[in-house]
Amino acid sequence: MRVVRISCVGTRHLSPPSSSSVRGCDAHSDDASASASSADDASCSSTPSWRIKKSLTCVCFNRKRAYERICSNLTPLQEERLKRLRKRMKNYFDASQPDHQDALRALWSATYPGEKLEALVSDQWKSMGWQGKDPSTDFRGAGFISLENLLFFAKTFSTSYQRLLKKQGGKRAAWEYPFAVAGVNITFMIMQMLDLEALKPRSFLRLVFLQMLSENEWAFDLLYCVAFAVMDKQWLDKNATYMEFNDVLRCTRGQLERELMMDDVFRIEDMPSFSLLS
Repeated sequence: MRVVRISCVGTRHLSPPSSSSVRGCDAHSDDASASASSADDASCSSTPSWRIKKSLTCVCFNRKRAYERICSNLTPLQEERLKRLRKRMKNYFDASQPDHQDALRALWSATYPGEKLEALVSDQWKSMGWQGKDPSTDFRGAGFISLENLLFFAKTFSTSYQRLLKKQGGKRAAWEYPFAVAGVNITFMIMQMLDLEALKPRSFLRLVFLQMLSENEWAFDLLYCVAFAVMDKQWLDKNATYMEFNDVLRCTRGQLERELMMDDVFRIEDMPSFSLLS
């Protein structure tokens, strides 16, 4: 197949390739330095992190007897949506801002409909899984977007949200993970996994996600909801306790990475674990 430099109009998705099926789509190079060891679905190890060669504009994959390509150059729509998402990620929680206060109140109302919140600093927050009576101190790791993620989950998939909040279903540990704090950790994990802060893409997973983001501006929030449901399932499957939370989160990340790179997963809604949500 002839290798040429192309603009970013490639396919929306690719599946994990073997090293023999990868080509550089750059006029200056016919080879791509991409290799990966096979991932064991039963393990918690992450999907191989293929690095993108700096001189390459695109990488081609031979899948189902046809070449597909994904490009490091972004479309205008992808650039705009990535810019908005980065802005959300850099927005630190500020308890003095009225809109941030309103978001906290909205989270309480969505979590406990009909139950009055006495104050923004209150022992009532501990029932949601915050570490203390002031939830603003727990947002430092992931910022305001982690609050937005929780609120999106509560409003979009209320049944799943309430089930996980109340730890319903399965055999639960005597020392369970704190729901809200777990949510903040999940936001931070996804931010790291997708490597969205980097100026240039360094992994194919990020490029795959940006293709999904061009399909749906709420792809990050939807992925968050899937991640929370996967984390809880992993927790139950492993009969985990609080001290094993980091291991469960690592396994969750590995599963998300594998699913995002599957055949026929073009949107977050196509991920197998999306069926866990209701």
